[in-house]
Amino acid sequence: MQKGISESLAGRIEPIRVTHWSFIEMYEAFDFDFDDYIYFGGYPGSASLIRDETRWRDYVRTSLIEPNIEKDILMMTRVDKPALLKQLFYLGCEYSGQLLSYTKMIGQLQDAGNTVTLAHYLDLLGKAGLIIGLQKYAGQQHRRRASVPKLNVLNPALMSAASRYTKMEAKADRSYWGRMVESAVGAHIYNTGYPNCKLYYWRESPHEVDYVIECGSKITAIEVKSGTTSGHAGGLDIFEQNFGKCRKLVVGESGIPLVEFLSYPAEHWLG
Repeated sequence: MQKGISESLAGRIEPIRVTHWSFIEMYEAFDFDFDDYIYFGGYPGSASLIRDETRWRDYVRTSLIEPNIEKDILMMTRVDKPALLKQLFYLGCEYSGQLLSYTKMIGQLQDAGNTVTLAHYLDLLGKAGLIIGLQKYAGQQHRRRASVPKLNVLNPALMSAASRYTKMEAKADRSYWGRMVESAVGAHIYNTGYPNCKLYYWRESPHEVDYVIECGSKITAIEVKSGTTSGHAGGLDIFEQNFGKCRKLVVGESGIPLVEFLSYPAEHWLG
């Protein structure tokens, strides 16, 4: 999306990154509680519409998502298969918080082309502030690039607006709400940490770590417990055994309260 800037404006620009509004900003400006933020996300323009969920969803789709894809991406960079880009966006919303290989993506998309095309389009969606594909944390850089991506929306509103769930229905589906909470945590880390902090996930079956923050020599491994998931955070210990001393955090149930975690930027939680 920034193609040509480095050549045409070399030495004459200072990029200032403006990310999605955080939980604390939506709380202070619009009195959002935690559940409001998890479902309605960080779009200030849509905050006045949350009491009418149908109207809110239409606004997010037609006034925020569609212009972002059709103008911010398609009019500023070459995309040979714009329909595929849109399909990939909605697939990313559906699978946010989950690992999905490019091969499986091809199986669910029409006219999907090849994995290189999908990886490029996912990169464009990330630069547009919509969806990212996190790499698996590994000691060697080439192993990170070859990993299965973990999809993550960069604003919780994208996940709920693309679904057919109302807020009440989303909360009633414990598995889905758990993914929404996890996606919101991932979005918060990425939005408040980029570009200084790198964000990954880690998994070696049956052990996993939801998010890994890396900033220089500092590493923090995070397990998200939304209260809708069972099990323990044993993956944190296995991760430390594999990669050395790091800060280990459980966020949510029996750990750092989710509201507290979302109130501080990513660097605050570094080891």
